[in-house]
Amino acid sequence: MMEYSIKILGGGKEVGRAAIEVSTSSESIILDYGVNFDANDNPNLPLQEVPSKVKGFIVSHSHLDHVGALPLYQISGNFPIFGTRLTRLITELMLKDFLKLSGAKVPFEWTEVRKVMDNFRSVKYHEEFEVGTFKTELGDAGHIPGSSMIKIKTEKGNIVYTGDTNVINTHLVKPAELEFLRDANVLIIESTYGRFNHPERKVVEEEFFESVKEVVEGGGTVLVPAFSLSRSQEILSVLSSRNFDYPVYYDGMVKEITELMIQNPEFINDYESLKKAYNYFKYVNGWNDRNKATRNEGVIVSSAGMLKGGPAVYYFKKIADNPKNAVFLVSYQAENTPGRRLLETGKFDEYSPMLKARFQIFDFSSHAGKNQLKDMIKSAKNLEKVILVHGSPDSSSVLAEELKRELGVEVIVAENGQEIKVF
Repeated sequence: MMEYSIKILGGGKEVGRAAIEVSTSSESIILDYGVNFDANDNPNLPLQEVPSKVKGFIVSHSHLDHVGALPLYQISGNFPIFGTRLTRLITELMLKDFLKLSGAKVPFEWTEVRKVMDNFRSVKYHEEFEVGTFKTELGDAGHIPGSSMIKIKTEKGNIVYTGDTNVINTHLVKPAELEFLRDANVLIIESTYGRFNHPERKVVEEEFFESVKEVVEGGGTVLVPAFSLSRSQEILSVLSSRNFDYPVYYDGMVKEITELMIQNPEFINDYESLKKAYNYFKYVNGWNDRNKATRNEGVIVSSAGMLKGGPAVYYFKKIADNPKNAVFLVSYQAENTPGRRLLETGKFDEYSPMLKARFQIFDFSSHAGKNQLKDMIKSAKNLEKVILVHGSPDSSSVLAEELKRELGVEVIVAENGQEIKVF
């Protein structure tokens, strides 16, 4: 019988840059192939394997840390890539934007991005398909619209990779399908929040909405720096679902991604709220609109989510000195970003004055918290091995110790380059 192994090409012992190879002696498939960035904004690419062995790629979702390096393999050949239709459509936008911003720092060009899209095949949830001789299936991961968990079915057992995942009901997505994990023998699962639990989402939404309303009714402008993919649409849906009747502006790549989501309603949980936001809130189209958005009370939802570039930086500088205004962060703030610096020091950078506008952070995370990850893992009834990826060393190690104690199964905190025999 075949022997199966897993090699971590990226995403082990760090947040982001997911890339995992599942192999037999003769062939392999790669699950995600992402890119993240160092403190100087240089792209950090995953490890590469011998192309002749690779039969194709399966993509869990369209965030850059899961798809950003896909063009690398298209330099030397044509490799099939599989994912949901919405993942395919958004991946094209993300790769084009990535190349526009970082093209001089990566070893591929427009030609390879085009080949990625030409070779990207859309599959439906629970539709079995083959990559080489690997039989595979996708389930809903509950992370962002179109996101997937990936199941690889072998004669010795099932390997399931969760990608990024969440188990709560949000405006954009339904919870991850726990039933999909039931027959997993080997589970590769993210551990981004392996140490922490999130507050209840309904409470967060209500606090956010009431805080926004308070600032705007006091004559101020609220800046919400948010990722263009998913977080912006979630925030806009929160406001539209509560019939927020003050001006709301959105800026950046938000519009294009929102349009793709609206064109694919089967992937959206609260479709009416998203469509209402698109129809009634105003897209910022140029500098005249940007100036108008900062002159009157209202809300501005703008990329980038960590205030590291994007139109949000312009808005921040316009509204920061007025105590009537507010800056509400709704995303994780990585180290060495202006958003993290604001949290730690109250200043945008070392040369800036102290922020005078109201400042709050709200936990709208699209990743499962510690107890939710444990519940997901416990839903697998024939579990033999858990492999933790996509987490900082402290998050992964805390979760690993609790899992060993509570479940008594083998738990591996994966490291980049590590090869793990599974069957």
